[in-house]
Amino acid sequence: MSVTSMRRRIPVAGAVLAAAALTLTACSSAGSAAVPDDASSGEGAEASAVFADAPVADDDLILPGSTMEAIRERGTLVVAEALDAPLLSQQDPTNPDSVTGFDADLAKLLAIYILGEPNVEIVPPASETREALLANGTVDVVFNTYTITEERAEQVSFAGPYFSSGLAVAVGADEEDITGIDDLGGKTVIVGANTPAVTAVPEHQPTAELIDFATDPQAVQALIQGRGDAYVQDYTLLASDAASNDAIKVVGQPFTSEPYGIGLAHGDEDFKQFINDWLLKIQEGGQWGAAWQASLGTVVESDVPTPPAIGSVPGS
Repeated sequence: MSVTSMRRRIPVAGAVLAAAALTLTACSSAGSAAVPDDASSGEGAEASAVFADAPVADDDLILPGSTMEAIRERGTLVVAEALDAPLLSQQDPTNPDSVTGFDADLAKLLAIYILGEPNVEIVPPASETREALLANGTVDVVFNTYTITEERAEQVSFAGPYFSSGLAVAVGADEEDITGIDDLGGKTVIVGANTPAVTAVPEHQPTAELIDFATDPQAVQALIQGRGDAYVQDYTLLASDAASNDAIKVVGQPFTSEPYGIGLAHGDEDFKQFINDWLLKIQEGGQWGAAWQASLGTVVESDVPTPPAIGSVPGS
């Protein structure tokens, strides 16, 4: 196995249960893992629910000569996915085979759908390498907070969108009156300098008073110190902040839209349709919601969000 600063492959366990860790053989498709039949009690119960009754594609959906057939024959789904994104896709430093989070769990669910097992191999991407990794066949899919745009869609195909991020609101952990952007009229709102919040907050709440900070840590510290009533920033960044600091919490859902798609090789329409059909199945079956609850939902005060409509944005 070769290791470079730009590309590193690692195997990933399918379920994140402490009592029954599922491991794969490093850089090999020979390893296998079983999906738990039902959720267990205790610390891993919420994570186990993500994989409970996960759908597996019928054989007739694995079309001859398709990407799906190639993945099944290989025995592993190869995914471009981060290793350092809390709540989305983060590697456990004490157990490198364990990568957990919303994107990570969805990748495992897709592997289960194709293979019957959560066999995932990760290639950590840089933002500027995602298109190349798909074009040269290094990876099968990209799960990497990959915002769908028409410009990107000229180089890759997008299934989904599977999640909608955007600007959201964080407040102090003891704050009860502010539940989202609608409550920020007349409030002092912390924003990041030169971020979309600088213009978006006044558009939604013209009477809000903005104070800006150069970095996210500075903004979080200002919120904790009470120098503002709320902090408006990207939803996933705020969720990460809240996961590492129990003095703040995220309230409500994003009030702007940044649709995340699953990146695929350009023009692979059969695979795109296959994945879009899978997305509908895990949304209807509850696995999508369980993945959100086990990750982003642990630090957000709101119900499970409604998934964005598939094919609803230009480029998807």
